[in-house]
Amino acid sequence: MSEQSSAPKNKTNMWARRKARRALTQAAYQWQVNETAVLQLRREFGEQALDKADADFFADVLALMVRHVAELDAQLAPLLDRSGEQLDVVERGILRLAATELNHRSDVPYSVVINEYVELTKTFGAQDAHKYVNGVLDRLAQDVRSIEVAAHQGN
Repeated sequence: MSEQSSAPKNKTNMWARRKARRALTQAAYQWQVNETAVLQLRREFGEQALDKADADFFADVLALMVRHVAELDAQLAPLLDRSGEQLDVVERGILRLAATELNHRSDVPYSVVINEYVELTKTFGAQDAHKYVNGVLDRLAQDVRSIEVAAHQGN
């Protein structure tokens, strides 16, 4: 297989993951507000929001976030300037999702995780919330992916 034929697959994968993250942001919001069960969220989002999205990625990240929410919140707490409950629900969900990827999806570069979730905060969060999310995720990446961050900064 030539390098050219693999590039469109990577680009397709990038867009499929971006669409999955958008759906994840909406699902995390619904889970936090309504305590909707993960299987119900997968059904609801699978019907329309995951069209041309990476559905496996969506299911994996959502399940990991829900399963590890207490650990994620504890990990994020020292990086916040207020309690997690005082955060806007959209921002709290985005931080939890990004922390999930940083902790459990080493196949995704930390810079991609940060960029994607900062962009989603611009779309769904309060004005200027993306700056706060970016700062928290930068510090989290330095903790969770210190070797990757150091290698990236060395370039």
